[in-house]
Amino acid sequence: MSAYTTTDIRNIALVGHAGSGKTSLTEALLHKAGAIGSTGSVERGSTVSDFDPLERKHQYSQRSALVNLDFGSTHINLIDTPGYPDFLGQTLSALPAVETVAVVVNAQTGVEILTRRLMDWAGEQNLCRMIIVNKIDADGVNLEAVLNSIQDAFGKECLAINLPAGNASKVVDCFFSPSGTADFSSVTDAHTAVVDQTVEVDEELMTTYLEQGEVAPEQLHDPFEKALREGHLVPVCFVSAKIDTGVQELLEIIDKLMPNPTEGNPPPLIKANGGKETPVEVRPDPDAHVIGHIFKISFDPYVGKLGMFRVHQGTVTKDSELFVDDGRKAFKVGHLFKMQGKQNDEVDACIPGDICAVAKVNELKLDGMLHNFHDEDDVQLKPPHYPMPLAGLAVFAERRGDEQKLSEAMEKLAEEDPCIRIERDASANETVMRGLGDLHLRTAIERMEEIYNVAVKTRPPTVPYRETITKRAEGHHRHKKQTGGAGQFGEVYLKVEPLERGSGFEFANNIVGGVIPSQFVPSVEKGVRQVLESGAIAGFPLQDVRVSVYDGKFHSVDSNEISFITAGRKAFLDAIGKARPIVLEPIVNVEITIPNDNMGDITGDLSSRRGRVSSTDVSSNGLTTVIGQVPLAELGDYQSRLKSMTGGEGSFTMEFSHYDPMPANFQKDLVSKHQNKDNQ
Repeated sequence: MSAYTTTDIRNIALVGHAGSGKTSLTEALLHKAGAIGSTGSVERGSTVSDFDPLERKHQYSQRSALVNLDFGSTHINLIDTPGYPDFLGQTLSALPAVETVAVVVNAQTGVEILTRRLMDWAGEQNLCRMIIVNKIDADGVNLEAVLNSIQDAFGKECLAINLPAGNASKVVDCFFSPSGTADFSSVTDAHTAVVDQTVEVDEELMTTYLEQGEVAPEQLHDPFEKALREGHLVPVCFVSAKIDTGVQELLEIIDKLMPNPTEGNPPPLIKANGGKETPVEVRPDPDAHVIGHIFKISFDPYVGKLGMFRVHQGTVTKDSELFVDDGRKAFKVGHLFKMQGKQNDEVDACIPGDICAVAKVNELKLDGMLHNFHDEDDVQLKPPHYPMPLAGLAVFAERRGDEQKLSEAMEKLAEEDPCIRIERDASANETVMRGLGDLHLRTAIERMEEIYNVAVKTRPPTVPYRETITKRAEGHHRHKKQTGGAGQFGEVYLKVEPLERGSGFEFANNIVGGVIPSQFVPSVEKGVRQVLESGAIAGFPLQDVRVSVYDGKFHSVDSNEISFITAGRKAFLDAIGKARPIVLEPIVNVEITIPNDNMGDITGDLSSRRGRVSSTDVSSNGLTTVIGQVPLAELGDYQSRLKSMTGGEGSFTMEFSHYDPMPANFQKDLVSKHQNKDNQ
């Protein structure tokens, strides 16, 4: 069994904007705790957490990485996460595994757009938060201004529990033993502010504090944890991972002040019964039945599929038999690992609150639940709300015969990353990979080529246009073919009429008197559906159409299935040509978050893209949210365009809204291209 207990564990996710130094800080913490002999370097590609070949090549994190260390009697699980917005799926999927989110801020750049979003996401997940100001030794930084900007952005509950001193060559404690002089502010004032904020959540302790004027640090522990859980206090501490300033003090803060798994907010576990969600309470009891959550999937070239999980209840041991979600077949835990970057250290047990991994189990899936008791097969943990994949590329195998290999590689990428989505567009005969941005997709393509050895070609994906009709019409076709022997004969009369937008397709059999035998009516419908799939004017699927067959003729010898398929298809085409067909384009709802200064540029750009702005919301944190609707076809390059206009500080989400008729000039171009293609 483990040498530590649940109350000895601290689970921390290091998150923050790219360049804040999370990976270097992870190295410094590992080295200070004695987990590694020397600190690695991002530039040299020698860090524990950036072990992926592409991370070492490009010198930035692309995936979350799990490491662990022991400090005193405390066992600390650290998750180092990527900082680029394109890899947010990797960051957000790690949050359910921890009690505390440590938001790392670069002292040189201060609060950045992703810093704000990560603080909000951690708060929405009801997680305890702390802020670590890194790179305090950098030239020309104004650390007092950085702290003020943090408080302006996130509230006065963000309070320093240590402060830089000696021109940022060291830090002084403002909580346990406040003494000494800081580079700015007053150690005493900082201590008083933290104590005042902490005792506000405990009336009895507040009374004692008001009467005595001071309380002992040990009296503050429980209310401090409560203040963290309620978001009433967000501790701020200062470090420089590069020169080892404040790293020891950060370990002591994690050890003494950050919540263990029994002190953090309980995980949002639910049972869904008949559409109603019922909260589920779990106990960090090592003897109870197992409930665990898989928060990361990766594919290792040596150990195969690897699933990292957090145990919320019970104990997982080697030889445990576990189920994934509602799976009927249990798998046996052959090997149980603690992860140290790419290194797998085998252990005997994983206790409540701890994080471990299992390998070579095909049933593992991201956000899946592990259990060993069938009554818990419907327990789910509410996963984070992942951003919708926006950018898209149609992907094709470059070498003939690699199609299956490409499909398997894309499936693995989608299993590893919740923000990569693979779509098959049958109408365009293309497979589309969607991600959070250009960098995200480029990295995925590079990963397929270098890690999975699949050469690929890409092109912009086809916009999912649709066709429909705008008025009623009738169509007729007589199919007659005689080539000697049995011939072909079928005659069909039908009517078409437009349906309400989004209604789809309806087929009605209004034949009377057996003019078309009942066995041939499905053939007529089959011919009609061929046109629905391939389109009538521009090659896009038809929708929102009602077709009713009301008359026709047959021949007792020459009529057959193919005759009425052909007659039905051509009669439908005849009717469509008279029913004023149009092309529909998808319209999406967009929500764009930008710095206030960029609002005019953004709204002007949306107008040039045929967009309509419905509202703008200017917030007090310097950001504006623009809400509107835009044709999807106009957003192909929007991710890069938005980054360019906002200096990388803009973000947006979109979701499908409805289909609208396309402007006549755009439709004419599409129809012309389709006709030229058919004539080639």
